[in-house]
Amino acid sequence: MLTIKISAFNELSIDELYSLLQLRSEVFVVEQDCVYQDIDGKDQNALHVLGYNNKSLVAYTRIFKPGDYFKEASIGRVVVLENERKHSYGYDIMKASIDAIKMHYNTTEIKISAQVYLKRFYNNLEFKEIGEEYLEDDIPHIAMLRS
Repeated sequence: MLTIKISAFNELSIDELYSLLQLRSEVFVVEQDCVYQDIDGKDQNALHVLGYNNKSLVAYTRIFKPGDYFKEASIGRVVVLENERKHSYGYDIMKASIDAIKMHYNTTEIKISAQVYLKRFYNNLEFKEIGEEYLEDDIPHIAMLRS
């Protein structure tokens, strides 16, 4: 079971910020072999959902209130360390993120931009596909909505 910590950008310690950027880079840039601008200027507006196994950051998302990223609240940068995925931490970090949106933003309507190969994972969390697939950083994505 993950230990969850939720922080605004200015509440993150330097070590927490370093760890979350390192995790995002390890998975999105190195593992997925995708050169893109991860540090996009949006972290300052997000709440950061950090998932720890013991004292190691193994899962992460960032969440946005309605209007900050999409019209709806949103969850992005969903990531779990590769050698920790067997523990279903993806579900744990997403459920914590959905709960955080309800608690902090008082809404259940959430839009995400999901990598297509993860559609079933998000379907299991009650997200439904909307619209057509599209390329984002050369990776097939689809918009999904949960209400």
